[in-house]
Amino acid sequence: MPGGEDGVTIYVRNKRPAGTERFTADRILLYVHGATYPASTAFDLPLGGLSMMDYLAGLGFDVYLVDLPGYGLSGRPAAMGRPAADGQPFMRTRDAAAVVGQVVDFIRARRGVDRIDLMGWSWGTSTMGLYASTHNDRVNRLVLYAPQWISRTPSLIGANGGPLGAYRTVSRESAKDRWLKGVPDDKRADLIPPGWFEQWADATFATDAAGAAQSPPVLRAPNGVVADAQEYWQAGKALYDPGEIRVPTLIIHAEWDADLPSYQAQEYFARLTRTPYKRFVELGEGTHTVMMEKNRMQFFREVAAFLTEDDPQALN
Repeated sequence: MPGGEDGVTIYVRNKRPAGTERFTADRILLYVHGATYPASTAFDLPLGGLSMMDYLAGLGFDVYLVDLPGYGLSGRPAAMGRPAADGQPFMRTRDAAAVVGQVVDFIRARRGVDRIDLMGWSWGTSTMGLYASTHNDRVNRLVLYAPQWISRTPSLIGANGGPLGAYRTVSRESAKDRWLKGVPDDKRADLIPPGWFEQWADATFATDAAGAAQSPPVLRAPNGVVADAQEYWQAGKALYDPGEIRVPTLIIHAEWDADLPSYQAQEYFARLTRTPYKRFVELGEGTHTVMMEKNRMQFFREVAAFLTEDDPQALN
C-alpha cells in the first residue's frame, strides 16, 4: 500500500484460511516488528515448515503483518540512499504508530469491522501501545511481546555514544551475539534449533539490497527508535501512558531477554490500570527472540489462548 514520505510503499502481508473472506473482529490480527528487523522474516518465517503467521491462520485467523518504511520489504526513504551521517534519525515511534493506523484502517475497511487485534514485538509494543492508547475504539485485544519501558540498564542497540545518523548497520555476527546475550553458557547450544538462525539471517539480510552489497554484508535499520530511546526510555521518561489502554491486554516475555529485561515488562504491567483484564506470562528458557527458538510453540499457544478465549472471567 502507498506510504507517506517520498511515496514510500508499505509492505503488508495477509494469510487466512483458504476460501474465507469474512471474519469477525476477534479473529483479525495485525503484527508489527521491533527496532531492527522486519516482521516479514520473523512472524512469517517457516521454521520447521511452520511460521507463527501460518499457525494463527490455521486457527481461523485473518492475519496481517506490516514492515514499516525503511524495514524489510517496504520501501526505503530517501535518507537511506545517502550516507547515514548526512541525515537525521527517522521512523520514530509516533511515525510508526501513524503507519500502523493506516494499515488498521485499511484492514477495518477491507473486512467491514470496527476493531481488530494488535500484536507488537519489542519496539513494536511501543508502536502498538501508543496506537491503542489513543485509538481504543479500533482495538479488540492487544498482545505486547517483550514490552519496552523505562530502562535501568544500557540499551543493546545504537549505544556507541556518537551522534545519531539517519540509520545504523548490523552484521550477522552482531545479530547472533545480541540474540544470545543473557543466555547461560550451558544452554546456548540447544536454544536455537540447527539451521534456524541461518534461515532467519539469510531471509532478513536479503531484504536490504544495498546493505547486502557491502563487504561484509550488513542490514541497515532506521535510527528513529534509537532517538526515542535516548529521549524517553533511557532518560527515565515515558513516551506514552499505558494507563490509557482500555482493552484486554497480554504481556508475554521470556526470562533471558537481555534487550528488554523482565523488570520492564513487570513495571509496564503494573501501569495497565484501565484494562478490562490483563495477563502476564513469563516463559522459561527463552530470549527476546523466543518466537524463533526451541520453546516457540509455548509462545504461540499462549498468544492464541489469549486471543481466542470466549469468556476469560467465567468460573468454568
